[in-house]
Amino acid sequence: MNSDDRFGLRVLPLKSWGAAPRGDAAALAQLIAAVQECRRCWTMAERRRVFSAANGSAGAAVLFVAEAPGRLGAERTGVPLFGDRTGRAFRQLLLAAGLSDEEVFVTNAVLCNPRQGEKNRPPMRWELANCRDHLRRALDAVDPLVVAALGGVALRALAAIQPHSATLQTVGQPVPWFGRWLIPLYHPGPRAQLRRSFDQQREDFARLGAFIREQARLTLLGERGAAAGGR
Repeated sequence: MNSDDRFGLRVLPLKSWGAAPRGDAAALAQLIAAVQECRRCWTMAERRRVFSAANGSAGAAVLFVAEAPGRLGAERTGVPLFGDRTGRAFRQLLLAAGLSDEEVFVTNAVLCNPRQGEKNRPPMRWELANCRDHLRRALDAVDPLVVAALGGVALRALAAIQPHSATLQTVGQPVPWFGRWLIPLYHPGPRAQLRRSFDQQREDFARLGAFIREQARLTLLGERGAAAGGR
């Protein structure tokens, strides 16, 4: 079993805990097909819908929610938070958390790139509302232990599904939400780094990884306890 003492935290692969599988792969496949057929937003009807097997697998321990696919990254590659400066930063943050691609699911509050001309723009409220059902179904299908909201737009999108108390003023602090834990984090994009440095974000992600492992351990203990009680 490999370990890593970066940031003073011991990092163990989540699969080493041996917890029972979570998530619904069939429901996720159905959602992927539905998203590819979606034309709810006339502003983005001809844009790429960034939601596929490349987002991750059902049963991922953590589901990351960002704002929207970027024009130079996810819109181009079809992979969320990948292929541009923000994507490179996110990959480094995953390393700080000790998380592999198999252990994460990454999605956005809206699944197509909102832009004006050749520049990204924030998604409009009605665009967020149109994607809300996709986000909720993703949560149900993946069934993560932890949801990590990357920025204020993601936090607002999740609050529209079920209200919560998480804010960026309490970055990194888990709150119970929707039958799991919700953790607010800053978006890994360059603008957000003006408010929270990359070094601070690395520490946030290292703590996130440690928290996820603790939840996996507790989940496994609960499963073992239930199995023992059934004998």
